[in-house]
Amino acid sequence: MHGQGHPHMGKMIDYNENPFIAIWEVTRACQLKCVHCRADAQTKPDPRELTHEEGIQLIDQIYEMNNPMLVFTGGDCMMREDLFDLAEYAVKKGMRVSMTPSATANVTKERMERAKNVGLSRWGFSLDGPTPEIHDHFRGTPGSFDLTLEKIKYLNELEMPLQINTVISRYNYDHLEQMAELVKDLKAIMWYIFLLVPTGRGQEDACITPAEHEKVFRWLYDLSKTAPFDIKTTAAQHYRRVVLQQKAREHRIDSSEIRYEDTITTDHASMIDGLKRAPKGVNDGNGFIFISHVGDVLPSGLLPIKVGNVREKPLKEIYRESPVLKELRNPDLYKGKCGVCEYRFVCGGSRSRTYAVTGDYLESEPYCVYTPMALRGKKAVVQG
Repeated sequence: MHGQGHPHMGKMIDYNENPFIAIWEVTRACQLKCVHCRADAQTKPDPRELTHEEGIQLIDQIYEMNNPMLVFTGGDCMMREDLFDLAEYAVKKGMRVSMTPSATANVTKERMERAKNVGLSRWGFSLDGPTPEIHDHFRGTPGSFDLTLEKIKYLNELEMPLQINTVISRYNYDHLEQMAELVKDLKAIMWYIFLLVPTGRGQEDACITPAEHEKVFRWLYDLSKTAPFDIKTTAAQHYRRVVLQQKAREHRIDSSEIRYEDTITTDHASMIDGLKRAPKGVNDGNGFIFISHVGDVLPSGLLPIKVGNVREKPLKEIYRESPVLKELRNPDLYKGKCGVCEYRFVCGGSRSRTYAVTGDYLESEPYCVYTPMALRGKKAVVQG
C-alpha cells in the first residue's frame, strides 16, 4: 500500500521515486537566536557552503525528480548573496519556488520587489506569538515581532502571497485563538503550523503534552472550516488522523471509508500562487527531502541523519536508494502502536519527533494519545 501514487493534477506521485517538496538550506548564517533553532544557526556564512555552480547543479537535480516544490530556507536565506539569481534560474526552469527568510534588516522592500519580479511563488515569515513578548522571547531577539509585522505590511502592499509559519509549543499554546486572528488580519493565504520537535535548540520541556496535541488538532480542524486561510501542518502527522476521525463523525461513517486526499477540500492558496497541496501525507524522507548548506541530504531538517551528500552522489540516487529513507517510507516497519495503527499509511507519526525523543526513527510517535484498534482488540481479549 505504501508508495502507491495518487492522481494529482493529472500526475501520479510515488514518494518512493520522487519527493513532493525539497527544502534547501542555502546558508546557515542568521542574525536571530531562536530558542528552538533546528540549525544552531551562526552569524557568518560557512565557507564550505555549496557554491553558486553547485547550487545550480542541485536545482537541476531537484527539477529532474518530477519538478517538486522548492523551498529556500536557512539560517536566513537572505544572507546568501546569490539567492535571487538561484531563484530566478529555478523559476525560469518552470519550478514553483518559495522562501522563508528571517525577519531582519536584510529583508528590504527592494529585495521583496526583486523576489516578486523574479517570480517567487510565496513568501513565508515566522510568527510564533500574537504579541511582541511571546514572539520575541521565542525568537531570542527583541524587536523581532514589530519588524516581522513591518515586513509583512510591505509584502501585502506588493500583493505577494504570504505564508505565516508558527511553531506551537509551551510558549504560545494558550494564545492560539489570538494567533489565528492575527494570521487573518495579516491577510495570509496559508498558516503553516509546526509542532515543536525537541532537536537543535528546541527542548523537550517546551513541547506541549500528547493530550494538548490532540486538543490543538481538533481546534485546527474546526478552524479550517471557517478560516479565510488554508492550514497546513508539519511534524504533526497525527492531525491527518484527527481530520479523518472528525469527518467520519460528521458523516456518521467509518473513517476507513474516507481517503485522506479527499478531505483536502480547501486549497485556496494554490489558486493564488500555484503551490499545490500534497495529495497524500508527506513525512520525513517520504515525499520530503532536505539538503543542508554543505550538501548533506537528510530526511528532513528535523531528522538529523545524513543519508548522503550531493557533492558525492546525485540527489535522486540518494533519495531512491538510501536504506534509511526506504525504511522511513515503509510504515509496516514502524514499531510499537504506530506499527499496528490502522492510520499508519495516512499518518505515520512524526518520524523526526520520534527520533528526537527515542533515538529510533522507527519507534512509535511519543506525542500521540490514540490507541489503535488492533491494540484495543488485544486488550479486550486479555480482559475477557
